[in-house]
Amino acid sequence: MDVAARTAGNRRLLADFFDGLDDSQLETQSLCSAWTVREVLGHSAMPFSVGIGRLLWRTLLAGGSIDRASSAIAEEQARPPVAELTGLLRTYAGKRVPAPGVGPMGQFTDHCIHLRDCARPLGLDADVALEDWRAVLDWLPTKQASLGVVPAGRLDGLALRATDQDWSWGAEDGAEVAGPSEALAMTLSGRSVALTDLEGPGVATLRERIG
Repeated sequence: MDVAARTAGNRRLLADFFDGLDDSQLETQSLCSAWTVREVLGHSAMPFSVGIGRLLWRTLLAGGSIDRASSAIAEEQARPPVAELTGLLRTYAGKRVPAPGVGPMGQFTDHCIHLRDCARPLGLDADVALEDWRAVLDWLPTKQASLGVVPAGRLDGLALRATDQDWSWGAEDGAEVAGPSEALAMTLSGRSVALTDLEGPGVATLRERIG
C-alpha cells in the first residue's frame, strides 16, 4: 500500500466529513475524552499550521508531555472557522509531516481512528476503506505502535480475527477476539465502546486491560 497516497486521500475524506457537520455535531463529545468533534478537527489540521518548534516549546511547558501539549494546541486550533481548517487538510493533503516515533503509519492510523472517533458518537457511517483498516491492523501489534497507541502487554495471549476480511493475528491457542476490522482497530487503540461489536473468549481480557 502507498501509505503517503492513502494518507492524502484520508485527509480529503476527513475534510469532506467535517464540512458536512452542523454546529451541534461539531460540539459533540468525541471518543477522545479530551476533545469535542471540532477539537479533533483542530488536531487533524494542526500539523499544517503549527511548526515543530512551537510543538516542542509547548511540550516543554507541559512538563515534557507531548499528549498534553497536543491537547492544548488542538483546543486553540479548533477556534478558526471549519472551512479554514478543512481547507488546510485539502491544501496540504499530500504534505509529508514528520511523525517522531510512530512514523508515517502512525500518522495514517491517526486519521483512520479519528474519523471514527467523531462518526461513531454522531451515529454516522463515514469510514475509511477496508484495505486501510487492514493496514492499520497489521501495524497496531508492532513495537512501533506501542509508543503511545497500543500499550505493551495489551495484546498478550490474544488471537485477533477480522470477520469482514481475511486477516488474523496472534497465536493459534490465544483467546480469540473477533469482529469487524474497524471495531478491532478502535478497541486495540483504547476505544472501549467498540468492544460491544466484538465477540470471543478474549473480549473480557481486552475489556479489563483497556479499563
